Amino acid sequence: MTKTVAIYTRVSTQTQNTENQERELRAVADRSGWTVAGVYTDFAISGSKSRKDRPAFDRLLKDAARRKFDIVAASSVDRLGRSLTDLLGFLADIHAAGIDLFIHQQGLDTTTPTGRATFGLMGVFAEFERAMIRERVLAGLARARAEGRVLGRPRMPAQVSSAIRASIVAGGASLRQIASQHRVGLGSVQRIKAALN
Repeated sequence: MTKTVAIYTRVSTQTQNTENQERELRAVADRSGWTVAGVYTDFAISGSKSRKDRPAFDRLLKDAARRKFDIVAASSVDRLGRSLTDLLGFLADIHAAGIDLFIHQQGLDTTTPTGRATFGLMGVFAEFERAMIRERVLAGLARARAEGRVLGRPRMPAQVSSAIRASIVAGGASLRQIASQHRVGLGSVQRIKAALN
């Protein structure tokens, strides 16, 4: 009997696309004799987001519980998630439904005990990598502060905030129009207005 596969693709930013992921997974399905049951794509969503913030991933798990396919295929383990807890939870969910996992880049196939153990180890390394990135970012921010550098958005020049206050007090224009006129964000105008009250 031909196995059916659900392809899951994800990119973190709007400048990326999922075409290459889908193409390589369709090629794997063709070589393996699997029928593609569906493609689930989360666009511009981080892998660190939870299931509820990844609509296609959530739909994939719901369809897995309904046994709409036999295998889930992804191009890489980091497409599925960055947290070890989430990755292991995902694996437990699909295995409880009798569904296997294939990850192309790592050559992982959870139909074997070795594949399941490897999946757990890759999740550990993905979480470790994320923690290291966070640590480097925090160290960089601390170093910048120690060197006296100003972090965050630059402060609005006093003359611009004075002009915005004058426009608000004068009335006759909406906050959005004032923001456009002074080339600042609406939130900046709203903050200045709130400070006037």
